[in-house]
Formats: sequence, structure tokens, C-alpha cells
Amino acid sequence: MYSIHKVSKNPKVAFAFALLLIDALLVALIIAYVPYTKIDWDAYMSQVSGFLEGERDYGNLKGDTGPLVYPAGFLYIYSAIQYLTGGEVFPAQGAVSVKMNVLLYAPSLLLLMLKAMDIAGVFSALAGAALVQILLGIPFLLAHPIAYISRAFNLGRVFIHFWSVNFKFVPEPVFVSKEFAVSLLITHLILLAMFAHYRWCKHEGGFLKFLHSRFVPMKLRGAISSFFTLKHFHNRHSNFKILNKEHIVTTMFVGNFIGILCARSLHYQFYSWYFYSLPYLLWKTSFPTLLRVMLFIVVEFCWNVFPSNTYSSSLLLCAHLAMLWGLWTAPPQYPYVDAKTLTKNKKK
Repeated sequence: MYSIHKVSKNPKVAFAFALLLIDALLVALIIAYVPYTKIDWDAYMSQVSGFLEGERDYGNLKGDTGPLVYPAGFLYIYSAIQYLTGGEVFPAQGAVSVKMNVLLYAPSLLLLMLKAMDIAGVFSALAGAALVQILLGIPFLLAHPIAYISRAFNLGRVFIHFWSVNFKFVPEPVFVSKEFAVSLLITHLILLAMFAHYRWCKHEGGFLKFLHSRFVPMKLRGAISSFFTLKHFHNRHSNFKILNKEHIVTTMFVGNFIGILCARSLHYQFYSWYFYSLPYLLWKTSFPTLLRVMLFIVVEFCWNVFPSNTYSSSLLLCAHLAMLWGLWTAPPQYPYVDAKTLTKNKKK
């Protein structure tokens, strides 16, 4: 009771709850009064209907906007949504989907796992994640494995230039070219490497030094040979520091933001990929509050221009680059929980 009373007296917590209530109210009003464009709903329902009717070839699961390009978890969840809503879009507007955009968090998550776990633990977690995907995809993997893998995990698909909110200023022949896609991928990897080396692993001496400390052959052999011993179980946990919660959130959000910056095509519904992280990211910069608010308004404006054009797309890229520069120049944070804080938490 004391902790609940203490939290309720915290003005930041009260402000956060107020924001959540306002957000919920606005979303409810939008759902009730703003006409829904049904961007992909009919296509999703057609794909789900094919699955429920017994189709297991991913090449034959299609809708009016094209073939199904999401993993099996998407079908299971949208099958449940179709059952609950009767296939009607109005009661389903608050529902979540299963998309591949979660992969944008993968590089940051892997780095955090390497910081917080030993190699054996990381491999175990990755194996567990892979096993989940295999189990979910079993009906399709047994029937038509090539079709499922090529469709559900197609990272090279090209979106329509007209619907893109970013890079609209790039001529369509260049936009859909493989060279442009490769250049964005290289830029993405370079930015991730720079942030990993100079920002996220700065206190460990840089990304390369950090990797060396995790992948030293002697340590790896020792981890494998004594993984199941009780002594090693104790030691391998005592040798790792606890990550700071703020460091975890910042690393994940920045990694996702870099992926969005380098995404060739962002459709209007993709704004949900990072909208809720924008205030946090802006307040992690050293910019004046006025500039932070202005950047947020600019990003919001660009996402509400329909259809997007050369000017709105260029403005969005400039706002993204300004945010990235602010995050790059922000003071680095210590990634681990200090011993004093840890001791206090244990006493509580």
C-alpha cells in the first residue's frame, strides 16, 4: 500500500495517466467519427478466409492488394479478430496486427542480450524465438515450405511508389530499383554500427572491444564445457551487470528509428511503428524544448499530407535527420545500474 500511495503522489505518474486517458478519448472519438479508409482490411479478411477454408499454400493466399506477405502468426490473430468482429471493420479498428516491422528492433535487442547474458544464454533465446516461428508455421511448412518461407519472410518486396510517405521525391524508376534498396540497406547498417560503437558501447570501449570480450575463444569454450555445472551457473550470472532501464529503452527506440529513417517505403499506417516513441526520442536530444515540439509537429504534419508529395516527403526526411543528429550529439548515458542503486533496491 505504501508503494501505491507513493506512486500516486508522484506528479510524473499522474501526468502519464492523464496523457493515457486523453489519448484513449481521442482514439475513441476518431474511431467513432472519422471515416476509416479500409487500407488493407478487405485484403486481410480475404487472406484469412482462404486459410480458414483449408488453403495451406501461401502462394494462393491473396487479397485485393496482393499476396499474403506476413508470417503465420498474422493469420492466427486475424482469424480470431474476424471471429470476434464478424469481419466488420468498425469494431476491429483498435485491434493489433502481426507485422515484420518488429525486425527493426532486432539489432538493438541482440546487442542488449549480449550485454546482459552470456553466449549460451543468447543462443538459447534465439533458438527459442526460432522455435516459436517454426511451430506457428508448421501447417504451411509441411504443405508448401518454399512458398511459405518466400512469402512470409520476403524482405525484398517493393511497395508502390504512390503510397509511400518517405522518399517520394525520388523518381519512381530509382525508387523501385535494386540499387536504391541496397544503398539504403548499407546506410542502415553503417548507422547501426556507428551508434553501436560510439554510443551504445561507449562505456565498454567501443563495439569491437565489447564483441571481443564476449567472443574470446577461451571464454566460449569454457561456457560450452561447463554450462550445466552449478558453479558455472552461479558465476555466469554474477559476472554480468544489470542494464539500466533507460539504456534499454533508448537503444531499442533509436535502433527502430534508424530502421524507419532508412526504410524505402513507409505507408500511412506505418506511422504507428514509431509515433509513440517520438516524444521520448525528442526529449533524449539536447535540443531546446521549442525545437523538440516543432520537430514533432513537422513529423505529424508530413504524415497527414495526403497524398504525400515531394515537399512533404523532403520535409519528413529533414525532420528525421535533425532528430538523428540530436540523438547522436546527446550526452551518453551509463548503461548499467550502479552498485548503490542495486543495493538500495535489494534492501527495499
